[in-house]
Amino acid sequence: MNKSLYLVSLGCPKNLVDTEVMLAALEADGYQVVENPQEAHVLLVNTCGFIQSAAEEAVDVILELAAYKEEDPGKQLVVTGCLVQRYGKDLVTTLPEVDLFIGLDDFPNIASILNGKETLIAVKAGSATYLMDSSVPRRLATPFFRSYLKITEGCNNCCNYCMIPSIRGRLRSRRVADLVQEAQRLEASGVQELSLIAQDLCAYGQDAGMQDGLVTLLKALLAHTSIPWLRLLYLYPTGISNTLMQLMQEQPRILPYMDIPMQHVSDPVLRAMGRRYQRRQLDELLGRIRGALPHCALRSTFMVGFPGETAGNVQELVEALQAWQLDHVGVFAYQDEAECAAAKLAEKISETEKEERVEQVMAAQAEVSTKIMRKYIGSVQPVLVEGYSRESDLLLEGRTRFQAPDIDGCVYISAGQANAGDIVSLRVTEAHVYDLVGEVLEQEAGSI
Repeated sequence: MNKSLYLVSLGCPKNLVDTEVMLAALEADGYQVVENPQEAHVLLVNTCGFIQSAAEEAVDVILELAAYKEEDPGKQLVVTGCLVQRYGKDLVTTLPEVDLFIGLDDFPNIASILNGKETLIAVKAGSATYLMDSSVPRRLATPFFRSYLKITEGCNNCCNYCMIPSIRGRLRSRRVADLVQEAQRLEASGVQELSLIAQDLCAYGQDAGMQDGLVTLLKALLAHTSIPWLRLLYLYPTGISNTLMQLMQEQPRILPYMDIPMQHVSDPVLRAMGRRYQRRQLDELLGRIRGALPHCALRSTFMVGFPGETAGNVQELVEALQAWQLDHVGVFAYQDEAECAAAKLAEKISETEKEERVEQVMAAQAEVSTKIMRKYIGSVQPVLVEGYSRESDLLLEGRTRFQAPDIDGCVYISAGQANAGDIVSLRVTEAHVYDLVGEVLEQEAGSI
């Protein structure tokens, strides 16, 4: 039997971890990954589907791969992930090109399902209940020196625009000891940077009655691993405790970086979104962080074009960004999701106006970012080297502690040499809107 595999993983890092689980299971069953879909017997797409644009992207990719199956009917087209969990059996009629659909509770068994081929669709109705543990193998799809640690599944926040609870289910936290075991295995494989991910890191352990569970987990990771960089992604604003900030003060291995999705700053919009805070609480939070961790880089995401949002609300957001001076900001346009409460709201914003608002906010943030990046010129920063630059083989590329992989800017290394995966000292010589340029200090130079 031909066991060649072509794989596409869409969506967020949490989805990528699921992809890594499937990859390990399939490789253990004898599958080999190929880079050309024409050469593959199995075409696998792990989909994102929690917003309409992601679902549309997934369908486009599925149809692109279906064209290869038309040329060679012996190929199998397999679709997994959030799109499957969200739409279930409806996909059988809307995407007849697909041979097999596998939902979020069954993807770890993909190898045995493929071997059996007894059903066209393997997905339980409703939201998922699966929670992985450290016994489940992963084959990293990231470079060997960085990885993600998914500490929970699901979410209890139930924002009015979000499909995650209905797709991924209620909050389910993994055990501290289990996460430590997985982190130790990742460290042994060479991981230098471990990014903790969840729908909301701050909620970790709440389903098990833990108070400040994230702090408990971080202390265990610090005690039982020596991974030099621990990064925190996705912190709900009201869950960031003084205890967490104190631990970050004391432990330089927890990077001075927080990803805090605020979504908006206008009280009426936040209320309509179902977010559990107001603008004054955001101001107070940022004041606490800056007081405790003055050099902490702050990232956030914001949604514009929510039903009922006014031009004044957008201007309020722009003024907040100018006042707050956040290091990294992502902005996206709201889209109706039929199953969500927000879809029923009146006062819809046109697509043209949404895009104009995205551009307005991003233009304001670009000015802020340029100013922030310039402050690094002349400083010496620890940088994790990623390898040769995506822009040119004449440059190396890396990231400072203040830049998360795949979502923030990078550092172009214009002089000096180093190995991919090294953490080196770099002097910053130039700054651009989102990226830096610098030189590796001579005493740390090696070869790549």
